[in-house]
Amino acid sequence: MLKLRRDDGAAMKELIGKKIGMTQVYSDDGRVLPVSVIEAGPCRVVAVRTTEKDGYDALQLGYGEKRQKLFNKPELGHFEKTEVEPMRYLKEVRGQTEDVNVGDEIKVDIFKKGERVDITGISKGLGFQGTMRRHGFSGSQETHGQSDRKRAPGSIGQSSYPSRVFKGMRMAGKTGKDKVTVLNLEVVQVIEDQNLMLVRGAIPGKKGTIVKIRKSNRSRQNGG
Repeated sequence: MLKLRRDDGAAMKELIGKKIGMTQVYSDDGRVLPVSVIEAGPCRVVAVRTTEKDGYDALQLGYGEKRQKLFNKPELGHFEKTEVEPMRYLKEVRGQTEDVNVGDEIKVDIFKKGERVDITGISKGLGFQGTMRRHGFSGSQETHGQSDRKRAPGSIGQSSYPSRVFKGMRMAGKTGKDKVTVLNLEVVQVIEDQNLMLVRGAIPGKKGTIVKIRKSNRSRQNGG
């Protein structure tokens, strides 16, 4: 079982999973709750990092399957050294390790109904978008002959001084596909025999997105 502790001594629980999609469930008092379905684990401990050897304490977790011929030689060598079956995804979980060994399996049962979790993933990529969709600009006025500037961003700089566009100017460009963390979500249900976790609300990414799930250290409870 995963036993990690932060520097303040509080218990840490983290797991790698995959977003399956969204659905609805009924709460105990009859309310309809929108939930995200996550395949959480099982994960395998591939390596244990220690302060004495690596300068920090962490676990390297593996998740998912992939055909062996798709791994390159360095990857296969890493798994052969640890004597763990090659896995598709690798992520490190920082914290003080206790009683955890290479090869140990970590399942979704480390989380319980009612707990709060933070979920990190890559948001949906929307491609190249204009300023109205990317930044929420309202567009230009439609009076006084403004027929071709309705969705334009407006002025982006000065003509005389300093005669340049400042860095960070909100303009059109790539939208989405960013690392996003949603905080303090409620675990509505844990289905251990299917390695599934139902979390209230939406989480980053499209179906199949790999996410990291960790127990939240925030005591504030969401309303609703």
